[in-house]
Amino acid sequence: MKLTFLICFLSVTTKGQVAKPASGTLYANIAHMDSVLFNAFNTRALDTLKVLFSKDIEFYHDSGGLTDYKQNMDAFEETFRSERKLRRELVAGSLEVSPINGYGAVATGIHRFYATEKGKKEQLSSEAKFLMLWRLWDGKWKTTRIISFGHQEYLNRPGKP
Repeated sequence: MKLTFLICFLSVTTKGQVAKPASGTLYANIAHMDSVLFNAFNTRALDTLKVLFSKDIEFYHDSGGLTDYKQNMDAFEETFRSERKLRRELVAGSLEVSPINGYGAVATGIHRFYATEKGKKEQLSSEAKFLMLWRLWDGKWKTTRIISFGHQEYLNRPGKP
């Protein structure tokens, strides 16, 4: 119920007008945080991810369900130990940022994940939409809620190599 309200609230202001996307400094800050977060993912920097994820993170994934901080850190650790390397790339021009007064910002966009199997070339693995809540806490940005949905898988599909 709270999540549904939040998503609806983010779409409309209290006057019933469509909320205006952020520009300037807020957009630049969140675009930077997105790149820092996913550079940590791409380079397997678990310690950086531990700092960027709020301890009360809620990560909603359309196929994986709801996970918390510990579950996410455990999953990152397992993924990073694997010989299969994953890389995330933000789809150019897809990032939108809107302020949340007194809290931080919401970022939405589309990202793609690429996989490199041992001895093989990198291939597009999946694409999905995302929504991330970023909270500005004591001058530091942390992600507190993530929703990843609309996944389209490209590897291991019938007729695909």
